[in-house]
Amino acid sequence: MYQKILLCVDLHDEASWRKSLPAAVEICQSFGAELHILTVVPDLPSGVLKLYLPEGRAVNLIRESDTSLAEFVSRHLAKSPTAHQHVGQGTVYRVILETAGTIGADLIVMGSHSPAMSDFMLGPNAARVVRHSDRSVLVVRE
Repeated sequence: MYQKILLCVDLHDEASWRKSLPAAVEICQSFGAELHILTVVPDLPSGVLKLYLPEGRAVNLIRESDTSLAEFVSRHLAKSPTAHQHVGQGTVYRVILETAGTIGADLIVMGSHSPAMSDFMLGPNAARVVRHSDRSVLVVRE
């Protein structure tokens, strides 16, 4: 049923993967699917704020995220299927949807915290992915 699964993680927030990682691995093992793991570096501020950031900071953030993702995979997926690593930059939910399309993911797996009132007004990334995705999305609650 599933051949390619995209797991979205925030390397700075364990709640984003604590329960969704085991779920994605189990689904991969059940269907013999490929596991793709994505982390997203948000766009850096533009305009005046950008003047205060060191030159090349965006490239460094992507490089650091790539290294951190490799460490994450080796630490948490040592005994699991091979994971293809992806680091994107931009608006989180848009990068998730674009990556899912690029790799041909059958399923997007994401973690989500329990909703707070502010989430209903602003809309978290998980809700945006669910709302705009043309493929199946599994949101694993914390």
